Amino acid sequence: MDATAAATPFSAQIRVATHEKHDEANESPFMSDLLGGRHDVAAFARYTAQLWFVYQALEETADALKDDPVAGPFIQPVLFRTAGLERDLAHLLGDHWREGLVPLPETMAYADRIRECAQEWTAGYVAHHYTRYLGDLAGGQVVRDRAEKTWGFDRKGDGVRFYVFDEITNPAAFRREYRALLDAVNADDLERQRIVDECRRAYDFNGAIFAALTEEFPLSAA
Repeated sequence: MDATAAATPFSAQIRVATHEKHDEANESPFMSDLLGGRHDVAAFARYTAQLWFVYQALEETADALKDDPVAGPFIQPVLFRTAGLERDLAHLLGDHWREGLVPLPETMAYADRIRECAQEWTAGYVAHHYTRYLGDLAGGQVVRDRAEKTWGFDRKGDGVRFYVFDEITNPAAFRREYRALLDAVNADDLERQRIVDECRRAYDFNGAIFAALTEEFPLSAA
C-alpha cells in the first residue's frame, strides 16, 4: 500500500474503490424505473422478497459473530432488518406471504456467499454488512420516499418498514460511527484489500439481482 492510501481512512478507500460499482447497481434499468414511478407495486413486492432472503443470510449468522474479533464490533441489533421485511411482505402479499416465496437464482448466490463468509471468512462478512446496511441508511431512504409517494404507504408504516430505523435517532452520526469502525477494523493491509474486493463483489451480486428483475419486469415507456 502506498503512502497516500495508508493516510486515507479505510472507509474512504472503500467508498472510492466501489464508486463505479455502486453507481452501476443503483442506475440499473429496474431501479431507475422503480424510482421513476413506472413500476407497479408487484415489482416492489418482488424486490422486497429478494431482500428478505439476503437479510436472512446476514442476520441468522449474526449471533455467532458477535464475539468475533473482526466482525463482532459490527453486529448491532439496531440495524437488523428481517422483522421489518416480514411486516412489509405481510402487508404487500398477505398473511401467507411465505407460501410460494421464491428467490431468484441471483439472490440465492448472494445469500450463499454471505453465509460462506460468515462461516469461513468474517472479514468478508464485514464487506457485505457494510454494503447492505450503510446503503439502507443512506440511499435506501430514497426508495422509501418513492414507495410512499407512488403506492400511498403510510409514512414509515407497513410496506416500507425495512427502510425505517426507529432506534437510530441520528442516522448521519451513526454512519460516521460505523465508518470509524471500518477505519479501525482488525485487519492488515492485505486483508483490507480483500475486503475492498469483496465489497465490489457485493455490488455485483446486487447488480445481478437488478438485471434479473429487469427481465422479469421489463422497462415501461419513460
